[in-house]
Amino acid sequence: MSSVELRAVASDEAELRLDRWFRRHFPELSHGHLQKLLRGGQIRIDGRRAAAGARLSAGQRIRIPPLGASVEAARPVPKPAAVSDADRALLRSLILHEDEALLVLNKPAGLAVQGGTGTRRHLDGMLPALAGAGERPRLVHRLDRDTSGLLVVAKSAHAAARLTEAFRQHRVGKLYWALVIGRPAPAAGQIDQPLAKQAGGARERIEAVEEGAPARTRYRTIARAGRIATWLALQPLTGRTHQLRAHSVLLGTPIMGDRKYGGAAACPEGAPAGLMLHAREIRLPHPDGSVLELAAPLSPTVLAGFRWLGFEPDASLPGAGLADFDPT
Repeated sequence: MSSVELRAVASDEAELRLDRWFRRHFPELSHGHLQKLLRGGQIRIDGRRAAAGARLSAGQRIRIPPLGASVEAARPVPKPAAVSDADRALLRSLILHEDEALLVLNKPAGLAVQGGTGTRRHLDGMLPALAGAGERPRLVHRLDRDTSGLLVVAKSAHAAARLTEAFRQHRVGKLYWALVIGRPAPAAGQIDQPLAKQAGGARERIEAVEEGAPARTRYRTIARAGRIATWLALQPLTGRTHQLRAHSVLLGTPIMGDRKYGGAAACPEGAPAGLMLHAREIRLPHPDGSVLELAAPLSPTVLAGFRWLGFEPDASLPGAGLADFDPT
């Protein structure tokens, strides 16, 4: 671009942040240079100065100054790796629900949601396979690598903005099933204990601290396997990293298979391998104004744990559903 341009915000870009709008249309423009243009007032929305985090509305006109030199000097954007046929087939097999705005997947245990140090194969890297002729799908929340179950993916920037805001405002109901070692006392209640990340390199953990981020979890006992283990329903009211795993330890009942937080006591001899934690149910405000409710079948990992303890995963049992946590 060698001259000023005015570009209208498309309807499917409503509620997108301004910086993300530029990332979509001008991926070669560095974040630093974008901030410089914003501070200087060269980028405007409907004639007014704007901040990087400004939320856009359909039809607004964005003033774009000449970007030629800054774009040419920017580092080339690497092309995403191609998705293999096997991963494409896997991704399709995980879809529990799909409509114009979103997808809901039943993520298997062991598959990372995003990349990181030493993690090359992850769900986020597979999502371009679901783009078709439309936008690249976007993650709107996360699950641990070892946790299975429901994962919501937005199919457009507009849907992503709506869903991300719903998660941020805690308007999404989530329910997890967990197999824990021991018996919680009382059998139902709420854990209200702030959490914080404690440094430790590869052994980094989330710990209970008085000055940490607020973290609250409701729980209910669904069934017991003698004094050995309990089938719990867990409803996180906040979304801290490893919250359910850390809170389960505070109850004195670490999640079965969770060697990181429960140590050897969480891994009984002969038990199936894997973390026995499953994102079972979700209730969320759909971008179209309706309410979407879904439940995910147990993963093979967690189902093996149920069978080993002699549990039948019956969703009709008292305490097993999200509705059991609704205020009466």
